[in-house]
Amino acid sequence: MRHDSATILLFRPVNQQELDLIAASGWLAFPPRLPEQPIFYPVLNEEYAAQIASEWNMPYYGVGYVLRFAIDADYVAQFPVQNVGDRHHEELWVPAEELAEFNRNIYGQIEVVGVFKS
Repeated sequence: MRHDSATILLFRPVNQQELDLIAASGWLAFPPRLPEQPIFYPVLNEEYAAQIASEWNMPYYGVGYVLRFAIDADYVAQFPVQNVGDRHHEELWVPAEELAEFNRNIYGQIEVVGVFKS
């Protein structure tokens, strides 16, 4: 049984294929990583997620989405914040084998908060 705890909001830029898999889960879970994807990386702010979706996903896939979700703050604290560029380029690196447990710590549904189309 879940206890009441604090949550934090995280964001995830995705393409159409990943969005379809998330929708198929009832908007409750991220799909398993592919063998060539050892890390799942949610980002800490919407600005960075929108930048990835608009500048990388949209040109490559024709569409990019920004997702937002709440996750148990105590659970997610085990993953150190990684800065990968500018001051707002902050993300968590979740090993692929941890993704099922990560999904179990999501509160509520994953929601689309941004769409970028070419």
